[in-house]
Amino acid sequence: MRATLLDRRAALGGGLALASAALLRPTAAGAQAARSRTGAAPDGAVDVRRFGAVGDGIAIDTPAINRAIAELAAAGGGTLHFPAGTYAAYTIRLESRITLHLAQGATLLAAPAPADGQNGYDLAEEQDPRATGFQDFGHSHWRNSFIWGDGLHDVAITGEGLIWGKGLGRGDGKDNWLQDPTGPGTANKAIALKNCRNVLLRDFKLLEGGWFALLATGVDNLTIDNLLIDTNRDGLDIDCCKNVRVTNCTVNAPYDDAICPKSSFALGYPRVTENVTISDCLVTGNYQIGSVLDGTWRKMPADFAPLIHGRIKFGTESNGGFRNIAITNCVFEDSRGIALETVDGGMLEDVTISNITMRGIVHGAFFLRLGKRMRGPAGRPLGSVQRVLISNLVSSGGSQLPAVIAGLAERPITDVQISDTLLHQVGGAPAAMAKLQPPENELGYPEATMFGDLPATGLFARHVRNLALSNVEVQVAAPDPRPAIWLQDVEDADLFRLRLPRDAEAFALHDVRRFRSAGIRGVADMDRR
Repeated sequence: MRATLLDRRAALGGGLALASAALLRPTAAGAQAARSRTGAAPDGAVDVRRFGAVGDGIAIDTPAINRAIAELAAAGGGTLHFPAGTYAAYTIRLESRITLHLAQGATLLAAPAPADGQNGYDLAEEQDPRATGFQDFGHSHWRNSFIWGDGLHDVAITGEGLIWGKGLGRGDGKDNWLQDPTGPGTANKAIALKNCRNVLLRDFKLLEGGWFALLATGVDNLTIDNLLIDTNRDGLDIDCCKNVRVTNCTVNAPYDDAICPKSSFALGYPRVTENVTISDCLVTGNYQIGSVLDGTWRKMPADFAPLIHGRIKFGTESNGGFRNIAITNCVFEDSRGIALETVDGGMLEDVTISNITMRGIVHGAFFLRLGKRMRGPAGRPLGSVQRVLISNLVSSGGSQLPAVIAGLAERPITDVQISDTLLHQVGGAPAAMAKLQPPENELGYPEATMFGDLPATGLFARHVRNLALSNVEVQVAAPDPRPAIWLQDVEDADLFRLRLPRDAEAFALHDVRRFRSAGIRGVADMDRR
């Protein structure tokens, strides 16, 4: 018994000594971060050059990279380290329990596709026959990518290096980027993941990602943190995914959407995108490709303005729907606004948008649309939009298009609250615009421009139930004859403490029932039963 007690005391003393020593040296996480900053390999990582990778930007390192991944996976997993260098490659095939770590100064370069189309990127797989006719090529193929994985778990890409999709196609041949040849051996996505779980993408930079910098479809427990994406089409496409965290990212996407959750039919069945947070991100659509990455931040020419994208958008693909969504602490610069769209039968519900700052928005600060494109198997009922809260949003220098909430006559949008919001618009519309009766365009592609010019400076809302506005201000830089708020087929609307331009009507009310307003300067309180 005495020996046992002494052993315990010795063990306790040793433990205290170890704990004291631990306080005097860097933590494992701190040491790991320090190694990342200096380009050193993480603990236990395997150098890709051990498998024959050259990293000179000329030799094709695909065989070495994929052999290294396969051997690590066969041994139970591990971290494959890319030291400084340029690793030209075709398709890199991920495996479960594998981390690709890109050191500072390391570039994974998507090499130009072979001229004869042979021995280049992996071929696109056969489309799921259930999705035929309901989904375009880009969203329903994953293997024709620079980096792809299917059915994997515990996968990561980390480090401060660069993924450069120089040899990737955009999928549309526009803007002088590589078209997709009809022959094999080409690719149009930087990273494509399908039916994976426990995925981490952190700290790296991505340039010219092709059609999608990231296409994640059916991926659960997805963390995307501290990425800088400077790309020639879509940034982050998060499709049919659950439990997603997007944080601290900068995305410049002049030609398409920056952060774009979707809920397509690409898997051959509808799957909800849910439990998604997007926070502390900057999105823009008006900087030359590569200038955000190199820190010069060169604006696009003035005539590029009609093409600006670069926003956060939910949709257009919306078969499964969206729920439990939080967007907060994000900055929009020279981009389109936030779009929440469901047009293919899915729900969109339980959404909060807060602490948003915007400058130079071209299509209205926010756009909520319930439509009936219904691209999917026949017989699906219309979707729904309900329980959407927008608060603490400021937008300055917005275009003449107001914010839009547009449902359907047979399926209104319900339960929308907008509070503590300031919308500063350029104004200056002609008098005729105040008298417009915009078309319904029920089957049109959902976009803020789908109704043409609109007869409001601040908010256009049609087919809505239970709408509340409080502490909202609308400003115009130039006099504008349009009313600040234009409502049609709206029921149960409460408007309190609004500040609206004085040189035009406050409201235009068309078929509005149970309407209350109070505390609005220059406007008598109203209570329509």
